[in-house]
Amino acid sequence: MNDATCAAGDSDLTSTSTSINGVNDPFAYEASINDKVLKLVYIAIAALVCIYVYVLSWSLFSQRLAQRLRGQYVQALLRQPPGFFDARSAASGEVSTRLQGDMTAVQAGTSEKVGVLIASTSFFFACYVVAFIKQAKLAGILVSLIPAFLLMAMGGGFFVTKFMVISASSQTAASNIAGEALQHVGVVQSFGMAGRLEKKFAEHVAVARGAGVKKGIAAAMQAGMLYFIAYSANALAFWQGSRMVVDTIRGEGTETVGQIYTVVFLLVDACVCLGNIAPILPILGSASTAFSRLMADINAPSTIDGTSSEGAFLPVETTTGHIQLENVSFAYPSRAEQPVLRNVNLVLPAGKHTALVGLSGSGKSTIAALVARLQDPDSGVITLDGTDIKTLNVSHLRSFISLVQQEPSLLDRSILENIALGLVNSPKPEHQALKAVVEGGELAELAKKGKDAVDDSSVANPAVQEVIRLVKEAAVQADAHNFISNLEKGYGTFAGPKGSLVSGGQRQRVALARALIRDPKILLLDEATAALDSTSEKKIQLAVERAAEGRTVISIAHRLSTVRNADKIVVLEAGEVVEEGVYDELMAREDGKFFAMAKLQSLGNQEAAASAVAEISEKKDVVVVDEEEEETAKVLAASISSRDESAAEKAASDKEEKEKEAGWGSVFAGLARLVKPSFPWLLLAVFAAVIVGGTFSGSGLIFGFTVGALNPCENSPEDILDLGKFFGGLLFMLACIELLANFFAWSCFGLIAERMLYAIRVLSFRSLMEQGVEWHQSGGRNPTSLLDIITKDSAAIGGFSGSTIGTVFAIIVNFFVAIILSHIIQWKIAIVCLSVVPILLGAGFMQLRQLARYEERHAASYAKATGVAVEAVQSIKTVAALSLEKEVMGSYARLLKNTRDEMVRAAAFTNVWLAISNSMSFLIYAFAYWWGSQKIMSGEANQTQFFIIVVSMLVSAQLWGQMFTLAPEFSRARTAFSRIMNVLALGTNNEIDSKRGPHGKPGPSSDPESALSSAAKAATGGEPGMKITFTNVTFSYPSRPDHRTLKNVSFTITPGQFVGLVGPSGAGKSTIMSLVQNLYSPSSGSILLDNVDVTSSVASIKDSIAIVPQDPALFDGTIRFNVSLGSKPDHVPTQEEIEEACKLANIHDVIMAMPEGYDTQCGASAGRLSGGQRQRLAIARALVRKPRLLLLDESTSALDAASEAALQEGLDKVARGTTVLAITHRLHTVKKADVIFVVEGGEVVDKGTHEELMGRREGYRVNAMQQMLQ
Repeated sequence: MNDATCAAGDSDLTSTSTSINGVNDPFAYEASINDKVLKLVYIAIAALVCIYVYVLSWSLFSQRLAQRLRGQYVQALLRQPPGFFDARSAASGEVSTRLQGDMTAVQAGTSEKVGVLIASTSFFFACYVVAFIKQAKLAGILVSLIPAFLLMAMGGGFFVTKFMVISASSQTAASNIAGEALQHVGVVQSFGMAGRLEKKFAEHVAVARGAGVKKGIAAAMQAGMLYFIAYSANALAFWQGSRMVVDTIRGEGTETVGQIYTVVFLLVDACVCLGNIAPILPILGSASTAFSRLMADINAPSTIDGTSSEGAFLPVETTTGHIQLENVSFAYPSRAEQPVLRNVNLVLPAGKHTALVGLSGSGKSTIAALVARLQDPDSGVITLDGTDIKTLNVSHLRSFISLVQQEPSLLDRSILENIALGLVNSPKPEHQALKAVVEGGELAELAKKGKDAVDDSSVANPAVQEVIRLVKEAAVQADAHNFISNLEKGYGTFAGPKGSLVSGGQRQRVALARALIRDPKILLLDEATAALDSTSEKKIQLAVERAAEGRTVISIAHRLSTVRNADKIVVLEAGEVVEEGVYDELMAREDGKFFAMAKLQSLGNQEAAASAVAEISEKKDVVVVDEEEEETAKVLAASISSRDESAAEKAASDKEEKEKEAGWGSVFAGLARLVKPSFPWLLLAVFAAVIVGGTFSGSGLIFGFTVGALNPCENSPEDILDLGKFFGGLLFMLACIELLANFFAWSCFGLIAERMLYAIRVLSFRSLMEQGVEWHQSGGRNPTSLLDIITKDSAAIGGFSGSTIGTVFAIIVNFFVAIILSHIIQWKIAIVCLSVVPILLGAGFMQLRQLARYEERHAASYAKATGVAVEAVQSIKTVAALSLEKEVMGSYARLLKNTRDEMVRAAAFTNVWLAISNSMSFLIYAFAYWWGSQKIMSGEANQTQFFIIVVSMLVSAQLWGQMFTLAPEFSRARTAFSRIMNVLALGTNNEIDSKRGPHGKPGPSSDPESALSSAAKAATGGEPGMKITFTNVTFSYPSRPDHRTLKNVSFTITPGQFVGLVGPSGAGKSTIMSLVQNLYSPSSGSILLDNVDVTSSVASIKDSIAIVPQDPALFDGTIRFNVSLGSKPDHVPTQEEIEEACKLANIHDVIMAMPEGYDTQCGASAGRLSGGQRQRLAIARALVRKPRLLLLDESTSALDAASEAALQEGLDKVARGTTVLAITHRLHTVKKADVIFVVEGGEVVDKGTHEELMGRREGYRVNAMQQMLQ
């Protein structure tokens, strides 16, 4: 090219050229140039094929790696014992973050970007190899930049990784809070605690934001230094190259001008290419950090691996079920200094019914967990038929045991499938052939038939018929068949997440059926009837006693009536066995612990109770229950079906949301609103990015003039030396500009992105918390899918922000600058290069389109699969006890099967466009060289113009092609952002103000946990109770307006009254309580609180209501924090107020006995506390509010008699002047009530005092008499 330029010059230059080369005709070089151009075309074709192969290979590798990691991560979680999650406070938020955010990061960092990195690095070193071959001296001078590159990469990577770890851990903590809040959204809204939870959530997110900003600064310095080194190397190359050219002209060097040009051009191109990997480095850093977190969990050793095949096996036929505990001591890892069991020696004889009773926290449930080997004792031995259970295969041990927990969990499947899951680990030979049916998809298909799901006449498979028969038999045994059969969809009814679509009592009966279906050798019942009414409890008690024949039964109970006929009763206190014996023996010890507990539970006179119980025949009892159950089931069916059909009725609105997702206008409008507070930083970032974009073309401009300056045909040796120094200096100046511009562009865009992510996360949380319970339970929504918005979608936006935005913006600026500059310099050459722009644009946007389609098709599958994993962790005790690990993994794998099958097809098509984008630079090379040489030879252009255009357009094409390696991040971010904007649009306040409360109101000056010691205004107390008036209230769920759940209910509760609501499950009691809290609105009629319509949501009234739900719904945090959540939104309770509430709830002494007192961490969902302790904390949380209206929904179901009595005394103190509305199955809880409403079939059928109802209402009297102990 240089020779052709010389030949095409004027006569003087021609003579110079002739003296050097002896050729005067520029077209004499045409054949040689065309030959090289043809080789470039071949290289372009080869590059297209090679790039396609490597981007496809890396794309498939990344997706398959992500699939394997997902499976291994879930499998690793499932093999861990429950204690693993309690010790780490691992909750749904962490699992969702790992499966969504971390998996996305790993996939992004192991995709085609690795190929680009390898290709760029390979090109860099190949250039040096050629340079050393062509011109070793010049290459040796420039090799010094390699250590500088490595030092910069390692140093920057260290700080980037450091801040990523901090950010990730804070995001996980925030996600855990969000997950728990979404799980208990009803309680959050009832207490108005959304503001406090948002504040705690925002604090974690703020830490992540701070770390993210620091990470952005580190990445900005890394990128700036990378470009600085690259451009400085170019300056050095030009300076040294000019000296070598002069030496060659003077005959002092052996190198040719062409060799020097080749080396300089190669090394410049190598530095530019290496500089282009800067945007990829943060992505690779994120992937590395995410991968480390995942592998830490995957490689975490399991102390009790339920999936392992190791361990001994006992003969199924001869195993009797004799269990013995020898000197067993145990403390939970989170409170190792506080033993739960102390040297317990206990025999649980085979074939006998042993009952464990005692105060809450005495160690009863711990013994059950140790026997089922959900935990291992710290010392001592537990044996089964004389064999240490630690030596047995874990799954084999659990095959002999069926456990029904105090708070049973059902999986989000049909009732038919939930009960059948009990067969999965059955050791019986006759059940082995049935496992394939349970673990396959046949039962799920049957469930779709609704009422006909258990119609075995339509089932041809004998194994399926046998499963159906066993399911129905178990349901009958558990007194569940009647209510299930009367549901609108029968056994095909979905239980919902954790069984949330059935009542607590029905959930317990389904769990009991699931335990009985395998006919276990050992039956563990941990408060298995706590949520049942007395009639159902009596029937199940008789069924358990019948089933106890020939099997070992271990029951834990607070209702001592349920263990009256036990063969042995063991009384525990403070982790020690204090009494043993049969019921009559223990009752004979009037100074004993058992006698004291039994006395507290007596409802009345011994003789009257005994006489009344004798009058009640079992036949009559069954008739009463069946009538009530039929009406109950119909009402419950309406509630459940309303939720089932809600998804169908919401399909249209969901479709509109999806269509809204595709709109770019709403995305950019929302983006503008979120970025507006950072507008000054945005201006600085854009200005810096424009400079960065311009410097790419500026380097081409300098390069072109430098090459022209080094042309010996046009300049003297002295001029070449001077111009070499001058343009080398310009390039060094450009290196300094690149350093500063990249630093400010990446830093500012990083700051803006972190601020935006903070706003997105906080506002998403706020918006979700503002939506009513009905919204959360409709439209196919569930806590897991809503949590994805905070974890997955925000992670997707985070993956395409900061440095990535800065890079993309700079590339787009450079693209237009290069086109404009090229046309200004020499439009005749530029126009040919411009012809490939449509191909570049089309290929890039086609790639985006294909990626978006793939994301949309499989988003639901990934969300459902994540939901399965999250549900398994939330129900880990159930999964472990039933050995469902493999079944859960099977369900998880089935949900992702379609994504695996389509993965290859989608990647093969999508990556064609990426390969085209990345290989176009070679085609531009070829076009430019051919057309440029023609123009130079014809004298229409010169060498300087040619190289300016080639370098500008070439660099632009390379950058443009590599920009679309970020297409997956862009596609995910756009889809995620549109979903988030839909959620934010639902909120009423989208303002973020650090100086004000989370809802734009002046808030507490500090966090609830840290501010409690500061002086705060005491909550107002001593106000009169609240008046409640229901007038002709009718209520139907919105999706079932034709079915009335409540029918013209009218009543008045005067201030200060203690009112009880009794009746069968599903009769409408909880609906009444929900309407009082304004969680739903009545279809007709009015509800007045203090003569104010409840729908008006007057803050002073709403803040005066507190509820104690049946599910305690506590949060990961300290005891102090959990209790403080109950206070009024504008008040931070003092330590004295918290202690007063805890004393009234009879838990203060328990808390003070803990080493950290009120600073004790409760763990995820308060999993580190016993059931009774959780319930008492929930009561303290309600009492700290000093409410005028206290709502109690089965608030003492998990309490022992002594705790309940102490609590009742505390409630009596609080209730003076407070209106109390209580739902209960334990009638002695409402014995002192001023009035009791009997609710049946959505109507208040009777009311009166306890004595009045005992005298005139048979059903009430039957229920009461069955609760008598004596």
